Amino acid sequence: MTRKHIVFKGSVQGVGFRWRAQSAAHLYGCTGWVSNSYDGSVVMEVQGSDDDIDCMLQTLENGTFISIEDMEIKTVPVIDERGFSIE
Repeated sequence: MTRKHIVFKGSVQGVGFRWRAQSAAHLYGCTGWVSNSYDGSVVMEVQGSDDDIDCMLQTLENGTFISIEDMEIKTVPVIDERGFSIE
C-alpha cells in the first residue's frame, strides 16, 4: 500500500478531471481525494497498490479533453480512510 500526493498541471480544470479521477479511483479500488487549486492545477492524494495507482493515472492521461502537461508526484504516509472524494 502506498499514498501519493500529486499536482497535475495543464488543461485539467473545467474538463471533468475530478469526476474522472473519482470514477477511476472507484474502478481500481483506490482511496483519497482530488481538488482544484487557485493556480489552475489539480491536487490529488491517492492511496492503493502501485499497480492500481498506475492504472488510475493512465486512465486520467487517456481522458477526453484532459491534457496533463506535468505531474509533480511525491510519496506521503499512508492513512486510514475509505472512499475517494472530490473536495
